[in-house]
Amino acid sequence: MINQEGEKTMANYKIKSLNVMSVAKIGAILGLIFGLIWGIIMALAVGSMGVIAKELFPMAGLGAIAILVIAIIGGAIWGFVAGAVWSFVYNIAAGFVGPIEADLEV
Repeated sequence: MINQEGEKTMANYKIKSLNVMSVAKIGAILGLIFGLIWGIIMALAVGSMGVIAKELFPMAGLGAIAILVIAIIGGAIWGFVAGAVWSFVYNIAAGFVGPIEADLEV
């Protein structure tokens, strides 16, 4: 905002409530990204053990792929659920103690 003297000032905004579905979608995307990272790490670990296990079990390499897929899907699902729960809890808490206030510079 610009005051009467033409100087920039800070605007005070309040986050009174969060849209549960909107936050849940963002949570799902973040969960998917973290699931991908975690899945790659775990798949590499299991894949390195799969070289040894492949002599005993011919399909042992599929375990690494399964872990990667499960981590990605699980991360997206849990991110969605966590985002929905946290935004729901925020809305209830903001009703009791007031919203988050932020000073933003324009």
